[in-house]
Amino acid sequence: MDAELMHFLPLLVFGNIENLILAAQGVAAHVNPLGLAILSFIAVTIWLLIGTFGTKVAMKYARYINFIGGLAIFILGVQAMLESIPGMLAFF
Repeated sequence: MDAELMHFLPLLVFGNIENLILAAQGVAAHVNPLGLAILSFIAVTIWLLIGTFGTKVAMKYARYINFIGGLAIFILGVQAMLESIPGMLAFF
């Protein structure tokens, strides 16, 4: 991996984990899997284009981008857990 891209590695790892959480939420909400897959593919393609062409510009803001991205991932993860609590309590 390119040395200058290593600054964004934590965001890449945790972003992929968050994508799995969001996909699991979609499945739990009985969303059409084909529609979910198509929308996920579109989102990933857009982020790939943004990452490919915007990395050079964003390098000087890497610390801020990592913080904001990590905070957003954390908030979405907490939201996913809070929304799953009623479903987990229904089993008891």
